[in-house]
Amino acid sequence: MRDNERVTSAIREPETPAATTPPRLIATDLDGTLLRDDKSVSPRTVAALAAAEEAGIEVFFVTGRPARWMDVVSDHVHGHGLAICGNGAAVVDLHGGPGAHRFVKVRELPRNNALEAVGLLRDAAPGTVYAVEQTYGFYQEPAYPKLHMEVPDDLAPAEDLLADGSPSPAEPVLKILAFHPEMEPDAFLTLARLAVGERATVTRSSPSALLEISGPDVSKASTLALCCAERGISHEEVVAFGDMPNDVEMLTWAGRSYAMGNAHPDVLAAASGHTVANNDDGVAVVIEQLLNGRI
Repeated sequence: MRDNERVTSAIREPETPAATTPPRLIATDLDGTLLRDDKSVSPRTVAALAAAEEAGIEVFFVTGRPARWMDVVSDHVHGHGLAICGNGAAVVDLHGGPGAHRFVKVRELPRNNALEAVGLLRDAAPGTVYAVEQTYGFYQEPAYPKLHMEVPDDLAPAEDLLADGSPSPAEPVLKILAFHPEMEPDAFLTLARLAVGERATVTRSSPSALLEISGPDVSKASTLALCCAERGISHEEVVAFGDMPNDVEMLTWAGRSYAMGNAHPDVLAAASGHTVANNDDGVAVVIEQLLNGRI
């Protein structure tokens, strides 16, 4: 879930880890990874995804995006139709198309944890403003900037949005978004993780100081591990791709992982291999080599 700004401009030929167990599942982030900066899926990437599925390799989209933003890849989910959204907070069946998705698994952020996290971060970083992402609704504080091209369902302080009398008290909270108008993004992330502790999982996928706060132990990696266990797939049989800090756990967990040429330095350090940038079809480059037996 990031805008079009690149983190680095590195362009390199794929650097690959030693060949290991044949892959059974490809897990790829979307923004800055599978998608080009214009949010399109290139014809080369479409062909590579289809070829992987034809070869019997499942493809999972694993993203910070909410389910309602998945129309960009809904034509490419193939047989299983599933995607991991909200940094692991939900597994969604996209077969119904835009606006008709079905939540298969929800790993919510308990409201008490969310309220504690909001209060602690308000104290640690004055000036932070919040939005609340639920399964179907999006709510924000009046001062929260228009970072997403959508109209919120309601405007109120985060404490009111998370209270028992909130607009949708029975609807699970998937994550809290916390924005600071002045802090450096990585410094804000470090501060928030120290302040929130084990009450929630804090990460980021935007080049701005926008944090994503999920339930305890909820991450792309932990939800992907659950999906793989249900299919009898080990982590050694997973190939993962990513570009931002919210991908680090997934890249570390997977048997083989690739940082994009435009990736954040933490991602470059965490991945076992590197590929070219998203605008140069880095995911497709690796998939083609996998299918050709070159890596």
